[in-house]
Amino acid sequence: MVAKYYDSNLDKLMKLHRYYLADTDLVHDFWMDDADLFHQWTRVLRYKIGRELILFNSQREERLYKIEKIGDNAVNLKLVTELVPKLPNKEVYLCFAMLKKDKNEWVLQKGTELGVSHFIPLLTDRTEKTGWDIERAEKIIIEASEQCERTDIPKLREPLKPQTLVNELEGKVPVLIAEQGDNITQTNLGNVAILVGPEGGWSDEEKKFFAERNLPNFTLSKFTLRAETAAITAASFTQF
Repeated sequence: MVAKYYDSNLDKLMKLHRYYLADTDLVHDFWMDDADLFHQWTRVLRYKIGRELILFNSQREERLYKIEKIGDNAVNLKLVTELVPKLPNKEVYLCFAMLKKDKNEWVLQKGTELGVSHFIPLLTDRTEKTGWDIERAEKIIIEASEQCERTDIPKLREPLKPQTLVNELEGKVPVLIAEQGDNITQTNLGNVAILVGPEGGWSDEEKKFFAERNLPNFTLSKFTLRAETAAITAASFTQF
């Protein structure tokens, strides 16, 4: 994915690619032998010796490297400089009713760009779509993190019932229920979990459960929002 890097020596803004290498130790000098990346770098992008690129890992380290050598099945990288990690300043749990595949992917992508830390799909009483490809979801958020210059990767969960999720999160982080209303919520949020319902809204049983737990509403809009729009709006509100 393309990122921007300011080179003070050359006094210009360079466009570099960023790559997530989850468990790789970003040492001073090493051979990158991941088969898929090697193919992409040498066959698709046709990187040459001297090309610079950015790597980051699960330890939230981010570093600029230069290609020193290209072997038969690996690329030798040399450290140029360490970069300052870019991380969200709060823990945001975006808990959204399951959507159709492309809409799920849209929420994951945009939520990652907006700083969501945890994505938790919900199996609500009115959820129509129940399939969840977690491997595909992980790929979406990694690509989004590479593109938007995040140094961390949001966490993913398998789908949960709202009641199960609330039981898990209570006492750990404030839980808010996204709703429609005239008075838009105006508040500075810290770490928070926001539950976004399906197109048909929460069922009576779910509303009763939320009321019994005294969970506050989080008003997004006076208009009726599509489920994916509501999820992204909720994620946006947490950043202000």
